[in-house]
Amino acid sequence: MEAYDRQQNPDPKLRGPIDVLRQWDFRTSESSVAMTLSHFYGTLYGRMDTNPQGLSDMELMQYLGSESADAERLSVFSNVLDSLISDFGTWELPWGEVNRYQRINGDIRQAFDDAKPSIPIGFASGRWGALAAYGARYNNNTKRIYGTRGNSFVAVVEFGDKVKAKSMLAGGQSGDPQSPHFDDQALRYANANFKEVPYYEADVRARAQEEYHPGERKK
Repeated sequence: MEAYDRQQNPDPKLRGPIDVLRQWDFRTSESSVAMTLSHFYGTLYGRMDTNPQGLSDMELMQYLGSESADAERLSVFSNVLDSLISDFGTWELPWGEVNRYQRINGDIRQAFDDAKPSIPIGFASGRWGALAAYGARYNNNTKRIYGTRGNSFVAVVEFGDKVKAKSMLAGGQSGDPQSPHFDDQALRYANANFKEVPYYEADVRARAQEEYHPGERKK
């Protein structure tokens, strides 16, 4: 924004995206267009050979935001807009449209596919200081971003006369696509909708679908 404001004749195609960034509260969400612009800008800029002093990743981000040349910043931002328009038809892309969760099968390394079902995720990479952290792998041959790392589970515990806890997984308990627990917590994770944890034996037994005793053959 500073680089844009310092231009005597700024590129008119940047005005709309710059205005979106001006109004941003720096929060990430499924509906945030500013998060999309910022993520792709920071990612592209960080990949470029512009590290003058062998800076760490965080130091490089600070350098690119405060000391790099205005023309370079605006050129990178312009390239981001062009890429979004080429890949998605618009730069006005809500973060959840591009940042997705997808689990196709039980493989550790998923073969992500834009043509297959996925769900929107409003979280962002911990690289930008976001919690819950939701990072991605980029060599997928896909246009969208699919999460591969970050906070795999979240738990909140209250200590008192009785322990109370809530939790959720980023996906599901099972690696079997035929299991009802393969991805039954994916939407919970996306919506930050915690489930109660059965902490005490009586709670576990009340929810048990099946019990097993050592030495018994499973029916």
